[in-house]
Amino acid sequence: MDSRYLRAFVAVVEHGGISAAAQALGYAQSSVSAQLKRLEADLGVSVLVRAGTGAVLTEAGGRLLPYAREALELEERMRRAARGDRPRLRIGTQESLAHAWLPEVLAALEYGAGGAGTGPDSGADVVLTVASRGALERAFGAGELDLVFEYDNGVRSVRPHAVVGHDRTFVMAAPSHPLARQETVTPEQLLPHEFLVAEPGCTSEMLVDRFGADLLAGAQQTLLQGSVAALLRLLAHGHGITLLPELTVARELREGELVALALTEPLRPVGIVAQWHPRLGAAERTVHTLLDLARRADPLPEVTRTARAS
Repeated sequence: MDSRYLRAFVAVVEHGGISAAAQALGYAQSSVSAQLKRLEADLGVSVLVRAGTGAVLTEAGGRLLPYAREALELEERMRRAARGDRPRLRIGTQESLAHAWLPEVLAALEYGAGGAGTGPDSGADVVLTVASRGALERAFGAGELDLVFEYDNGVRSVRPHAVVGHDRTFVMAAPSHPLARQETVTPEQLLPHEFLVAEPGCTSEMLVDRFGADLLAGAQQTLLQGSVAALLRLLAHGHGITLLPELTVARELREGELVALALTEPLRPVGIVAQWHPRLGAAERTVHTLLDLARRADPLPEVTRTARAS
């Protein structure tokens, strides 16, 4: 099967229509339409339904899509291997980890801290994607990312995965917030105050895990979808409280823009979890080197040692 047909198919799905896909690929619309027709003729089924200016996947197209993406990625790996290029490793992570932890891990890889066979002239070309948990999980499930680092939300992947570190968690507020002036704060005293949430699949789960579903049933939560920066700005201006890992708020704590509330019940650390796809070819060695470097950069190594011992 001609990979051009698969590339046209994936482009139409990703861009929402033939016209946008043709522009992205640098083809005429008629060329993209012809490639789709040849793909459907080869398969003997329709994979897209044209609707106005867009295109919608058929049931058969939905089944084909992950395999088409996998085939195109394999083709790219073959081309790079044949040319003698370094393999490509597509990494995804949450914003919280992207600005305070992962850069150190990637820099260690680039400077050869992983030992023999690592450094600027070996390993893999890293492509980094920073996004919300939901976007990362969709991209990882679609085969668009090879390795993902996220804070643990308690949901285990069916793919290879490992806890590579831990981070402290704090309930944060502005210094001017009423709770910030108290010597100690009970979980019940938190409930009348507005909780700001940037990652519903992450922060909300952490809140329930640490305070209990019954306790939080009446809590008021305001969602700022995927925007940690907006959440921190609102907090600093005295709007609400939130639960965040220390790496996310290290600068704000250091500069005194935010404070950690003195809870009567200490919060458990949250894990940093890596998950990756198997059979990554030449990039697989780099994945395992990165996992080792991530463990060495664990923000709370004493927690990891205790967990392994138990």
